[in-house]
This record gives sequence, C-alpha cells and structure tokens, in this order.
Amino acid sequence: MFQGSIFRSSVYAALLALAGAAGAVTLPPGVTLPAGMTPAMLAAAGVNPGSLAAQAPAPVPAEVPMQAPQRYDYSSNRSTDVFGASLFSGSFAVGGATQFNPDYLVAVGDRIQIRLWGGYTFDGILTVDQQGNLFVPQLGPVKLLGVRNRDLQRVLETAMRQVFRANVNGYANLAAAQPVRIYVGGFVNRPGMYNGTSMDSLLNYLDQAGGIDVDRGSFLNVQIKRGQQVRATVNLYDFLLEGSIPQIQLSDGDVIFITPRQNTVRVSGLAANAKRFEFAGAELTVDELARLAKPAASATHVRVVRNTGTVRNTDYYPLSAARDVRVANGDDVEFTADKKPGTITVRVEGEHQSQQEYVLPYGSRIGALLGQVRMTPLSDTASIQLYRVSVRERQRAMLQTSMRSLESAVLTARSGTSDEAVLRKQESDLILQWVERAKKIEPSGQVQIASSAARDELLLENGDTIRIPTRDGLVLVSGEVLFPNALAFDGALKVGDYIARAGGYTQNAQNSRVVIAHRDGSFEEGTPDARLRAGDEVLVLPKVDVKSRQVFKDMTQIIYQIAVAAKVVLGL
Repeated sequence: MFQGSIFRSSVYAALLALAGAAGAVTLPPGVTLPAGMTPAMLAAAGVNPGSLAAQAPAPVPAEVPMQAPQRYDYSSNRSTDVFGASLFSGSFAVGGATQFNPDYLVAVGDRIQIRLWGGYTFDGILTVDQQGNLFVPQLGPVKLLGVRNRDLQRVLETAMRQVFRANVNGYANLAAAQPVRIYVGGFVNRPGMYNGTSMDSLLNYLDQAGGIDVDRGSFLNVQIKRGQQVRATVNLYDFLLEGSIPQIQLSDGDVIFITPRQNTVRVSGLAANAKRFEFAGAELTVDELARLAKPAASATHVRVVRNTGTVRNTDYYPLSAARDVRVANGDDVEFTADKKPGTITVRVEGEHQSQQEYVLPYGSRIGALLGQVRMTPLSDTASIQLYRVSVRERQRAMLQTSMRSLESAVLTARSGTSDEAVLRKQESDLILQWVERAKKIEPSGQVQIASSAARDELLLENGDTIRIPTRDGLVLVSGEVLFPNALAFDGALKVGDYIARAGGYTQNAQNSRVVIAHRDGSFEEGTPDARLRAGDEVLVLPKVDVKSRQVFKDMTQIIYQIAVAAKVVLGL
C-alpha cells in the first residue's frame, strides 16, 4: 500500500522484483512511494504514474475544533449593591439532572420509558409525537399530551386493558423532557435564545443570559410569555427572602421577559441586607423596608436622606417611631445605633491580687476601680499606667501625618547640580525605606496619669487597660548605644554613667538627643548629668544627617514622636 494510492498486491510484488531497473519517472503531486521504492520501478512495471493521482483519495480536511460556549463575566453581578444581583453568578446556568414533579404535564417531544411483560414483552423509550400521541407496539397510539406525570401509569394501564385482557403488565416512566429553545428578552445583560429542557427553571435561562440588568431590569416582575399571553409573573424577592419559586413548565418558543425596573431605595448601616431594594408603588414604609433589610438587633434609629435634588434633606427618627415613615424613589435609609452603652469592660494587669477583667457601669471613674484592686508590697502605685485605644489611634494618626509631610519634603527637595541630584536621589531612597519601616510601628496608647492630681476623677472608656508595674529596680538603656541592656538601678549613677555601662554611644548617635521615659508615662529630655528613677528607660536617638534643613527637621520630629509614642528607637 502506497501513501495516497492503493495498489493490488501483485503489482506491488512486480515493482519489488524490478527494484534494480532505472528510468526517469516524475510522480504526480500528492503521491508518495514507500521506503525502498523508486520511480524507476513504476516504469519497469508498466505503471502509469499519472494514474496514481486518480486513485489517490481526496485530502481529508482538517477537523475544526469545536469552540466551547462563551461564559459570561458575572463579576459585575457580585460587586453591585443591588439586592438579588448575586443570584446570577453562573451556578444556575450549569445544567443538572432533570427532576420531574408529579404535576408535570407531558408535552410534545417528551420521551417515555415503556416496559411490558408477561404475555407480551416490550422495553423501550418512545417519544410523544406532534399529535400528542405515544405509539406503543401492540397498543397503538396512546394520547398523552397534557397528562400529568402522576397519571402516566394509569393511562398506560387503561390502554393495555383495551387490548390485553390479562397476563400483560406494564410500567410507564417519564425519561426525558422535551428539548426547548427559550427566548430571554427585556432588560437582561445578554438577550438571546437559549437551549434547555421544558423542566429547567427560569433561573437557568436568566443565568445563561447573564442575569438581570441591575440598572434597568426588575426583580419584582419577571414575565413568562407564550405569544401575546402572559402565562405567569414571578417575583424573585420571594425566592431570595422565603425560598419560594413556582415550577413553571416551559415550551419551545416561550419568552422570559424582564420588565423595566421600578422604584428603588438604598439601605446602609446596621442591617443584614445593606443593599439597594426595588419596590412597587410610589412609596414604601420603613416597616416594610425593615422586612427586606433585616436591621441588626443593635439598631435603634433610622436616618432618611431624601432625594430632593441638589439639596439633600435628612430626617432622623427612633426606630420605634419610624414604622409608618414613608420613603420614596431614590431615598437613602441608614439604620444606626444611637444609645449610650450600659456597661464598659476594663482590664487591670500587672502586680496585684485581684481579678483582671472588670465590667463597670458606663461613666465609672478610675478611682472607684482602683479602690477594688488589692495591691501587693511589690506594686509600684506611684507609676500606675493607663493604655487607651482611642489615644493609640490618635498617636497613629499623628505619626502618619508627620510621615506624609516627610515624604513630601524628600520628594520635592531641589538640587543645584547633576552630581548633587544623584546624591539626593540615593538619600531619598534610604529615607523612604526608613519611612516604610516607621509606618509599621504600633503606638502604645499610654496616657500619663500617675502625676495628675485629678487622676481618680478620670473617666474610664470601654477597652481601657490599667497596668500596675512591679518594683523591679531596673533601668533600660536602648537606642544608639553599643550594647542595649537592662541595668540595675543605682541612685548614685547619672544618665551618662548608664550609657557608658551600655557600651557608650554608637557612631550614629546624637549625644545631645536623649529621651528619658518614666514608667508613669511622662517623658523628659535627658542630659548626661540627669538623675534617673528606678524603672526609667533611656532612649538614645539616632543622628539625622541629611542635606535639607526641612528634611532634617521632619526626621527629628518623627524620631522623637516614635520614641514617645512607642518607646522604640528606629535607627536610620
């Protein structure tokens, strides 16, 4: 056998016998000889090379790969604030096994499994024809159009009794629904005609069409049309809120039509469904809206921002009095909590013999709390510390503001020459890297209270932490020293002595810039001759060496803020 042509075995044998023959023979296009065969063999065997082309089969066209159906991008449905849009994410478009309900009406094209046994045997799947009949061998046509699924067995047995008096049993089962083509139109993302079966849900076809257009389509009025007749109207909110959806049997050529969107109102704040809702009619009460939005148990008030044009009017009501308040198209409704807390929670940590968690009435003062705490002989009551969440956030905000100012100063610094510009760029890169490290510093949120005469009258806040230090007799030395360490307190030593015992200053230290942090939350700028107290921390700040005076000022300010707010020295 040759590639491109077929020869009888006798011809092929003759060609092999004449393998030594010579001759100039030109092969027609598309004909290839097998290995070991030459054109001269063809001439010696009396074979016309031109006849090979006639025997060669026509070239088989390359198979065109089937393209997978385009999948709609559902990301816009998931990101919108319209209630119900998340229904259409592609899950309903994936077809599953057809489930027939007992009330399904047999239609043209449905396939029925018929089994007969006994005196006559038959087992097969038959299709309901265009006249609505199922032609069963030996029984003839059986009228099934419009018969309910639950009645199939009864209708088959009735037909059998008319032909077989006895000794024949039968069984009928709906095997497959009619394939249908359904039109999806109106305000959907991708109108068109989609394939499925008569038992597929309308959500399947809407999902194939990309879902309802959230800016124009209605979720409250989805119509099923057959010709000019509206066979059913579906409210998708019933499915979203109650899990209720009618089983509508579709037929070939039916239309799922999405009507224009009706009025809407947007809900925000303390609600389980903080979405944009559609409603019929000119107005909607807050009570009706609450059934959709599901306000949280903590919500006490409702704020209504009226859609009154360029000037927005705001109404504010207690939730109990807002049941009959009406909202209109375009209004914004926010559920809020507007009540003072009944209790607060405060932690007491450190050296004491009492519980650590206290639940106190709102408005409690620190003196009343400390009166419940039992101190120990090791408690340093003169240095009681208070850490507050709101203060920590304020410290963080101040640091962020200072760092933005430093970034601006670094990026806008001018250079006189090209060489200076190169150096300035290198310096800026290093400073910006330092700023990124500084942004990760967490302030402590400490409030200085120990030296305040009105300390006991200070109001407590929810989440406060009170720490009672231990009399440990140590002094911490950190920052730009060779060996940062904790040293035993000695009243005869000064700041310079402690720094010397920590190895002295590094080359990056600024000798005159030393901060002393006391345990009670107070700070002071130290000198080598300053005296310390037990529990103090000596922070040796780094030296800032930059060419710009403004950058130098900003860097110094931030380093000092970090040292005070977090008791951390961030080296350059």
